[in-house]
Amino acid sequence: MKTNDIMARLRAKYPGENEYLQAVQEVLESVEEVYNQHPEFEKAKIVERMVEPDRIFTFRVTWVDDRGEVQTNTGYRVQFNSAIGPYKGGLRFHRAVTPSMLKFLGFEQTFKNALTTLPMGGAKGGSDFDPVGKSNDEIMRFCQAFMLELWQCIGPDQDIPAGDVGVGGREIGYLYGMYKKLAREYNTGVLTGKGSTWGGSILRPEATGFGALYFTQNLLHKAGKDIKGCRVAVSGFGNVAWGACIKATELGAKVVAISGPDGVCEIPDGITKEMIDYMLIMRASNRNRVEDMADKFPGACKFTAGKKAWSVKCDVALPCAFQNELSEDDAKELKANGCWCCCEVSNMGCQPGAIHYFQHNGVLFAPGKAVNAGGVATSGLEMTQNASHISWSGAEVDAKLHFIMDSIHEQCVKYGTQPDGSIDYVKGANIAGFMKVATAMLEQGTV
Repeated sequence: MKTNDIMARLRAKYPGENEYLQAVQEVLESVEEVYNQHPEFEKAKIVERMVEPDRIFTFRVTWVDDRGEVQTNTGYRVQFNSAIGPYKGGLRFHRAVTPSMLKFLGFEQTFKNALTTLPMGGAKGGSDFDPVGKSNDEIMRFCQAFMLELWQCIGPDQDIPAGDVGVGGREIGYLYGMYKKLAREYNTGVLTGKGSTWGGSILRPEATGFGALYFTQNLLHKAGKDIKGCRVAVSGFGNVAWGACIKATELGAKVVAISGPDGVCEIPDGITKEMIDYMLIMRASNRNRVEDMADKFPGACKFTAGKKAWSVKCDVALPCAFQNELSEDDAKELKANGCWCCCEVSNMGCQPGAIHYFQHNGVLFAPGKAVNAGGVATSGLEMTQNASHISWSGAEVDAKLHFIMDSIHEQCVKYGTQPDGSIDYVKGANIAGFMKVATAMLEQGTV
């Protein structure tokens, strides 16, 4: 396999799909050496098959807004790879959603799910519907219209969507309500991220952020450090950032910044429980303004318009918002501000230039497919509970999440340790996930 040859073919076939091409190139560059040590992979054209999704569903979503006007959006479901289990991946509602974005997310999800040790394939879906400024009733009507088109493509042993950007517990509830009506069966295993009273798992809302901090703590311990006492900068204020703030604070760190599309809130004395609770209110408001935090806590927060979380002095950076949110210039600013560790919590949160800068300038770095896998891992645990008609306690789920994140870190170390003893977490995560999926594809024949 020659990465450059494969990428040239993909660029010619999918011009302009930059996020998808970026994700594929990162993985192929990491696995090229180990792939070429397995001639059986080359003979079966594993890479050529792996980089293409199994199928993509595209559909119109028509709904009525509060003014009685008909609105039309486009919905998608990308079922990328089911070699190790049923398709599993979130739904994203955001105005920037495109097929390229969802292909990149589904491709990344395939390897992330493989890292969790659970039997889950990779998928992603969503719509260019923008929930910002929409009423609760409008969001409900959109979710119902979206599920009207999607429901026959999913199932507990076929494809199990969850939430993602713009899709939280409220949206999952509306989606499941319509699924149940259409399918005429009460099968809660078809969606994860559900309410705790009707099949949801305890700790699922917090799981992505919690798991990210467990992984970060493992990484720091491996490097002879500890997160206790560290200053942490977090981008975003949604569900993932909320969970990360909770666990970072519990572990003794001080969260000194959160950010949004309007700017950054600097919190010199560290985020408090009251502020963390208020993040949920901010998310539910659909205003998408982090300045609301400074308005609510004027003595403790300083808002600066147009700035990112990376402008605040910190030890550890946690991108929790969106793909490619952290540029090479941001990486340089972080380094200048004293940052010595960056763990992606968002999917592909760092641009390639930023990753290379971190890796060549002494900043510890780990990729999202490893760091944020706790969310989908806990979704997998929710699937298990649904299939068994049981409910585990918070302590049981947390213990299993700890074990999974420890296992992911061990896999990254196993495949990412370099001859000089350093650890390339990007390479380690990519090779570990790739080998599991590639082996399963090989053993299942040319399908």
